[in-house]
Amino acid sequence: MLRFNILVSTLPLLIAGLFARGDLAPAAQPCIAVGTGSMRIAQAPWQAQSHVSFTDDPTEATVRVQIVDRVEEADFVMVDDAAAPADGACPVNAATRYVGITDVPSPAEPVIYLSHKGRADYRIFVQSRSFTARDAAALLVGAAGASPRRVAAAL
Repeated sequence: MLRFNILVSTLPLLIAGLFARGDLAPAAQPCIAVGTGSMRIAQAPWQAQSHVSFTDDPTEATVRVQIVDRVEEADFVMVDDAAAPADGACPVNAATRYVGITDVPSPAEPVIYLSHKGRADYRIFVQSRSFTARDAAALLVGAAGASPRRVAAAL
């Protein structure tokens, strides 16, 4: 009887853990096609082969990404309609790489400064229902394999 009571008392915790993210169905996972595989935002920390972080201080950044208002000015453009991309657009296979977004910068991983003006290593244009500018910047820097380096402090 004691085992049954323990099982019954832990069951709500197990169910809450399964649905803690608030989604019964998985949400669209931001991704871009890279060669024969894809680069995706990791849903769990252990999935990521590489990590990036963001900073509000340009002197701490190793990569600067500028959000531009015109497609012609961008190095990377992310535009989607109401429909999600077809399954073939971002294949999941052995070549798929995952990038994780962390809150704590690491000296071994890129630190991204995201801004609307100033000098930039990359320029992005994002108009999407499923991507944020942070997602696009993380995927672009992750796909480019940006090596960590301190950028000049001048804007």
